[in-house]
Amino acid sequence: MSEMIARRRLNIIQGEAKWGSGEDLVLTTLLGSCVAACMRDPVAGVGGMNHFLLPGGGEGQSRAESYGLYLMELLINGLLKQGARRERIEAKLFGGARTVQGLSDIGAKNAAFARNFLRNEGIMEARGDVGGDKGRRIEYWPHSGRARQVFLDKSAVLPPPPPVRQQKSIGDLELF
Repeated sequence: MSEMIARRRLNIIQGEAKWGSGEDLVLTTLLGSCVAACMRDPVAGVGGMNHFLLPGGGEGQSRAESYGLYLMELLINGLLKQGARRERIEAKLFGGARTVQGLSDIGAKNAAFARNFLRNEGIMEARGDVGGDKGRRIEYWPHSGRARQVFLDKSAVLPPPPPVRQQKSIGDLELF
């Protein structure tokens, strides 16, 4: 009889990146037009996932692009601190759906950003799945690189983005 491995399940919400190691680690997230990058170094046995949304568009570097860039860099740096080597990192991309017809295709922009980032950083893109018109639930086992996606019914409602953190006031300023 084979021994069951208890699972450590880490849920990733929009704006997060998490990483770790071990056969028992499973990273999960829910995606619509957002993209999740699942990365690992198979030799070091460490991997992780991020979850980002790049709203809007336009020319130049917007705040949203910086947010996506920040989460990609955060994930890579987290892996490197755990013993990964940049030249061995492989990535799978998921999400980027066009969930609302008639508006700009934010999902396609997210996927294009992620692919360009990987190409510019010299990170190999392994098989993933982006695009379509349905949200999805992703489970990723960094130890083996196995990923599973379950498409959500179009009527399913994805959780709202996390609330914006309020800054504490340190005093008043009067402008005239």
